[in-house]
Amino acid sequence: MMESQNDSLVGKKKNIIITGASRGLGKAIAEKFAVHGYDLYICSQNELALYKALEELQARYPKINIKAKAFNLSQKEQAKAFGKWVLSLGISIDVLVNNAGSFLPGNISDEAEETLEKMIETNLYSAYHLTRTLLPKMMQQDKSSGSRGHIFNMCSIASLQAYPNGGSYSISKFALAGFSKNLREELKEHLIKVTTVYPGAAYTDSWVDSGVDPKRIMEAKDIAEMIFAASQLSAQATVEDIVLRPQLGDL
Repeated sequence: MMESQNDSLVGKKKNIIITGASRGLGKAIAEKFAVHGYDLYICSQNELALYKALEELQARYPKINIKAKAFNLSQKEQAKAFGKWVLSLGISIDVLVNNAGSFLPGNISDEAEETLEKMIETNLYSAYHLTRTLLPKMMQQDKSSGSRGHIFNMCSIASLQAYPNGGSYSISKFALAGFSKNLREELKEHLIKVTTVYPGAAYTDSWVDSGVDPKRIMEAKDIAEMIFAASQLSAQATVEDIVLRPQLGDL
């Protein structure tokens, strides 16, 4: 287990749990909430990348508590194990960002065998099993503030429309959007907010060798800014959907 030395801060500030937080959108979200004093509880599949992200975040934000542990959330038991690890810390779950995901290009007619299974396991089941593990705790949390927590599910523009070479990735993101919408309806009465995020292309490490001009697409911090803003509304308001696209449109 990797953690900061600020254990005494646990429980005194708001907490955010972020999956897929070692790079890209997940890391940008972690940085945005860290700036505002949230304690971070993060995971990713790549332990080395997670160590690096943890060290960078600790150096930049020494006053917050940061804990991190590697899990492969595409595996049901690993997703549940991460949730149980979070629960074992005894913290309030103020914000949960289901960001873990991956992309395998291809068309339904010719993509490799088991592509659909891999995309569903990573992009849908990870969020499903983690959320189900944490929900009983969230439903029992103090409601004096009017809210028992906020869940963000990281979908994609691919959740809204098909596109060439999208294949099973798009199918899995459509499914994640369906999960998120059902969760929103189910959790209203429990005072838990649910927001579905549909980002278009945003520049992260995965775009470095693509040849795409970074100025043509969004910055990762754009998505982080919108998620943070949505998390700060009054208990009476919920942003159900966040759709972001590059100013010049999709690629």
